[in-house]
Amino acid sequence: MQPRRMARELALLSISQMPNSPERLDTQQLNNLVLAAVRTLTGEIQEALETAAAELKRGSDRILESETRATDVRSARAMVTDAIELTEKAINHLGSAVEIPEIVQLSNTAEVRSYTLEIIKAVSRRQLEIDQMLNQSLKDWQLKRLPRIDRDILRMAVAEIAFLGIPDRVAINEAVELAKRYSDEEGHRFINGVLRRANDLIKTQALPQ
Repeated sequence: MQPRRMARELALLSISQMPNSPERLDTQQLNNLVLAAVRTLTGEIQEALETAAAELKRGSDRILESETRATDVRSARAMVTDAIELTEKAINHLGSAVEIPEIVQLSNTAEVRSYTLEIIKAVSRRQLEIDQMLNQSLKDWQLKRLPRIDRDILRMAVAEIAFLGIPDRVAINEAVELAKRYSDEEGHRFINGVLRRANDLIKTQALPQ
């Protein structure tokens, strides 16, 4: 994994655990943030798997109880389909979690650590400006109502484009890849659209670095 791509993933996992004064964040604190984020992600995986298992059981029970009633069988099959989708989502998150020990280990490299902290601090320092740009770029949505992971991905990408000098194409593509790993099935398309509108907005504004 490329150092900056790894830094983005590390920042995404850490940003929700960010202290009130990220300017004072050091390496040990960053490691602690990542570990806290891993625990949160593990809890989400467990909850998703438990929900999927419960849906599968409900669907299976209804099929067994309703073999002669077509409407009930269709309903049960729909439950099973939903449960399979939930399971796939949980497995996707689980795949991401399996790679986290490698990310934590490699986070000690200077380049990864430096850019991770740079992203976190930029999002913190400029969050008001970033959120204003995102709210202007959302159609029929409010930033505060988005899933936390989607908010964090959007904020990081806007921070990279507007304040860290990253080419817009690179920042948007990297945000889409993060969304494919951590958001839901439609999340990456939604994030791609919002960031393209935000990028157009950024181009029209003179933002202090």
